[in-house]
Order: sequence, then C-alpha cells, then structure tokens
Amino acid sequence: MPSFFGPRLAARRRLLALGVLAVVPSGALFACGARTALTAPEEAVVAAGDAQATDVRRDAPRDAALETLPPIDARPRDSSRNDCPDAEATLVYVVTEATELLAFNPAAGTFRRIGALACPARRNYRPFSMAVDRAGVAYVLYEEETTVNPGTQLFRVSTLTAACVDTGFVGGQQGFASFGMGFSSDQGGPAETLFVASDSDVNGSALGSIDTTSFAVTRIGTFEPQIFRAELTGTGDGRLFAFYDNGGGNGSAPSFIGEVDKASGKIIAEDTLASLGQGSGWAFAFWGGDFYTFTSPTGAASRVNRFNPTTKALTQVATYPSRIVGAGVSTCAPSR
Repeated sequence: MPSFFGPRLAARRRLLALGVLAVVPSGALFACGARTALTAPEEAVVAAGDAQATDVRRDAPRDAALETLPPIDARPRDSSRNDCPDAEATLVYVVTEATELLAFNPAAGTFRRIGALACPARRNYRPFSMAVDRAGVAYVLYEEETTVNPGTQLFRVSTLTAACVDTGFVGGQQGFASFGMGFSSDQGGPAETLFVASDSDVNGSALGSIDTTSFAVTRIGTFEPQIFRAELTGTGDGRLFAFYDNGGGNGSAPSFIGEVDKASGKIIAEDTLASLGQGSGWAFAFWGGDFYTFTSPTGAASRVNRFNPTTKALTQVATYPSRIVGAGVSTCAPSR
C-alpha cells in the first residue's frame, strides 16, 4: 500500500504524515509473470467483464495477553491442490504507484514487467493494494489522492496482459473504504475467500471479506489487539497472515507479521521484525514457506525482504527502482 497525505493511519502508500516523508519497509505481494498454466482463466475473467519491543500500537506497553502470543508457525498443513498447476510456476505479482504490473520470481529474486495497467480509473486515483486469486487473476484497489474521505475503485486485472475491467465495487461499505487484501483458501481449498483489512482508525482497524460475485463487504470483527496499516496474504491450507506496523503513523520500525483468526480478527500468533519499517509503500506475500515484504524505506524505491518463520531470519533479496504498493499470489503457490 502507499500512504497519502492526511490524518488517516490508512494513508499508507505515501506516508507524508504532518508533512514529513516517512520511511517504509516492504511486504511481498502475493495476492498478485506470466504463468502459462494460468493464462486461460486470467483471460476468461478479464474478457468477461527480536528483542522484546514496546507496543506503541497502544498508549501503554503490551499487556499480559499480548505478551503471551506465540511465534508464527507456518509449516504446511493438508490442503486440496487437485485444481492447481505446477506450484513452482506460480509467481508473485506486484503493482507500483506508477501503475506498472510486475511478476516477481521468489526463487530467482527477479522482476519481469508485464505492462502498464489500463484500468478505467477516475482522475487522481492511484493503485493502493492488490490481491491475486487461485486462478491468477489480480484484484487491484485504486484510491483517490486526497486528504479527506478518499474514494476507491476495485478492478480485475489479467496477470498475463495487464488488461483491466471495473468490478462495480462500491467503496465505504461497512466502513471499508481503503484496505489491504489477500485471498485464503476455505478449509484447505479449492474454494477461497477474499479478506480485507480496513485502513480506517475511526472504529478501529477491522477484518472483513468481499464476495467476488456481488462485491458486497461483510464485516467480520475488529482486530484484537489493534493493528495498523495491514496488508494480508493467505495460504492454500487456509491460513491468513497480516503485515502491519506499530501504529506510530510514520512507517518506521518495528513492523510485525501476525496470523489472523479468520472468524474473529484476533491475532493468534506474532513475530516482530525489529529492524524493518513499512515506509511509504508496502506489500506482502507468502510463497514457498517464507514471507516476502515489499517496503519503501527511502520513499522512491522498494526493497524486497524474505522472512523465514522457522529461523526468524530476515534477508534482503531484491530491490526495484519504483515504489511497490500492492502484491498478491495464488493460493496454489508452493507451501514449502
């Protein structure tokens, strides 16, 4: 996501809070290559229309309940993959604030440009976040560049050609105007749900879902404990993870990765990335048993870091000269 001017913690893609340019960490975009095994579904859809940290997310230090959160365990569980292509051919897709659609190959640490998005966006609307469904179709949220009550539009995008169609989504439903998003399989697949994390701090950041047929929003619950500026990524075995910051509002370190209870919004496990901040644009994805974060610590370019949930090692694996604001990956992606 990018942070824009304004008082909202939601302004996460340009993070110019109080007129100061913030520095960001990155989150891998796995909701978003040309994966030849997925080209037919993509075209069909588009054609059819470490040290203990103080939790500054609160005014007080972490309470006892939060201190007892276990670390993340991302070891794969049983899941249905009968409908999936070769998992190793599944890439991560990302979008930049300049509307570039890219494929990121986690195994090689390289980017390939697919093309410029040709979405029928309104004037002064820019990409804000992104997710990719099981068939490799991307959903890209655009947000209006304004300080008060920005509008949003949601588009379906081919990850083969960057062709784009408007979904007719109505922003602001159930308090979800701007949001991070990611798909997660339902009970291990093959069905899946598009989950969203609201970017509003009026009633507390909340978890919801979007029906990708009617584009109606369902509010699931407020995140507990509260998290801010969250991006989401899911897995083929039915889990959902969030990449979020400490609520300081400037994208500085530390940042966090947490496992989310999809039925309530409760954070049930968490790891702290003590040296990584989200900066002014960020995205997030899970691939091959690791988490990938896309962040913009200098404001102009993005860094890609891989976080190993077993060893807890954080390693920079790539850079890109433009700011990445969204990412997504199919739930058919490899789990180890």
